[in-house]
Amino acid sequence: MPDTTPDQLLYQIALTLLPGVGIINARKLIEHTGSAEALFKEKKSSLSNIPRLGDVVIASLTNSQSYLDRAAKEMQFIEKHKIKTLFFTDENYPYRLKQCADCPILLYGVGNADLDSKYILSIVGTREATDYGKEMCRTLISGLKDLGVLIVSGLAYGIDTSAHRNALDVSLPTVGVLAHGLDRIYPSANTELAHRMTANGGLVTEFMSGNEPDRENFPMRNRIIAGLSDATIVIEAGTKGGALITADIANSYDRDVFAVPGRVSDNYSIGCNNLIKTNRAALVQKPEDIMYIMGWDKTIEKKAPVQQKLFIQLEPDQETIVSILQEYGDCSIDRLCIESRLSATKVAAGLLNLEFEGIIKSLPGKMYKLCN
Repeated sequence: MPDTTPDQLLYQIALTLLPGVGIINARKLIEHTGSAEALFKEKKSSLSNIPRLGDVVIASLTNSQSYLDRAAKEMQFIEKHKIKTLFFTDENYPYRLKQCADCPILLYGVGNADLDSKYILSIVGTREATDYGKEMCRTLISGLKDLGVLIVSGLAYGIDTSAHRNALDVSLPTVGVLAHGLDRIYPSANTELAHRMTANGGLVTEFMSGNEPDRENFPMRNRIIAGLSDATIVIEAGTKGGALITADIANSYDRDVFAVPGRVSDNYSIGCNNLIKTNRAALVQKPEDIMYIMGWDKTIEKKAPVQQKLFIQLEPDQETIVSILQEYGDCSIDRLCIESRLSATKVAAGLLNLEFEGIIKSLPGKMYKLCN
């Protein structure tokens, strides 16, 4: 975690409390002032010069003592429970999540998870998981053990709980994304499981202490699950519910989505079968399906080194992309962003130019490879 000073954190927390300030406005405000602290200390006349900044936000910033007091109280809770924080401008803010336009302004977390792990997979599904769903969850996770995949889910009953437990059983790290503050565990029956997860993974939330697991918080939680991951797997889902919301969000982020098929007569296979039927998810039956589509299969041989002459006409960003493909073989655009530390826009532009030059080619599953 970055070395955020107490003053910086105070203002970062207060920023999340301001009415009318979502991630889009927050980004605009930080761009204009340079930091959350500078924003709160900005003169009202200067705030009025920020384009499209509403009167409500300006009034909140100029009368901000109540927000700062609440932030100070939260800092006491953070210090007491050794909670880690990540502001969206921090270098260590999860890179995949940062690519999402609606990523949280501030994350709170406990545990030791690497949120920029090489491979991250979210697994979601119904709270009323059947034996079939639990067994498929166990099979898929155990088959990914050797890759060290980080498993992300929502710590709910059913498939979420199965995903976390099975990850721990095979010593894979697992992260639960919460729809409430870190002062409680919901459902309470998963308290022991949550404690185990902090030793190999952790818990993450955008909600301060005191926030209840209210209905409206769960879709917000689901976007973090989708945004943290390379891909989302739906294992059992009815005609509606949080798992399908997470799948839709993952698709909107241009992330891969998988669904486990089931019998047409099973209520909790309807959602998965429909995702597959409407081409919103790839069918997955075994771990090898995931590894193949995502390019995670360790048996795929690395490509031969590219001749140095290729670099003569390449821009620095393009050269970086080619070097990564040379080292790792087939890669997704998210993986290229993570390894290169370039923005998604720069990586996409570089890939397009390299494809025009015949240096790389695109593959199914949003993957890219070097041409022979």
